[in-house]
Amino acid sequence: MVVMDDKDLALVAALRGGLPVAPRPYADLGRAVGITEADVLRRLRDLQESGVIRRFGAIVRHHEAGYAANAMVVLDIPDESVAEAGRTLAAEPIVTLCYRRARALPDWPYDLYAMVHGRDRREVEGQVAEMLRRTGLDVHPHAVLFSRRRFKQTAGCYGRERAP
Repeated sequence: MVVMDDKDLALVAALRGGLPVAPRPYADLGRAVGITEADVLRRLRDLQESGVIRRFGAIVRHHEAGYAANAMVVLDIPDESVAEAGRTLAAEPIVTLCYRRARALPDWPYDLYAMVHGRDRREVEGQVAEMLRRTGLDVHPHAVLFSRRRFKQTAGCYGRERAP
């Protein structure tokens, strides 16, 4: 069991809204909770190493960054091969997210998902086709599904909101 002090709890609570978009976000975060930038970095490292915080990542608003062709590549990979196929896809530079989900038979046979972003639909189609061919995954049933609408993206939610 991890024991967190008041500063750790305040730091985790302050992360609920994400890091500030600023030249020194960890310094700003530290000022908000009354600790130094170095202490923020040390505490975050300790919280990650202890498993309290599992990962730190950024949410990129793709459309605003000029990436309007967002595609989910779905594949039907045999169960005995899906872990290896997932590792292969996740290692590809154009894949930003890769995960496995249970099939929803008989209507949905796909069990491996990989997200690819690009500026142009044809560009993404070409990159996906080349990636699948090069990795040998093109022999499996697959589809490339382009987003038709956007949903609100939110960061991970750490801790509980504190009572006033």
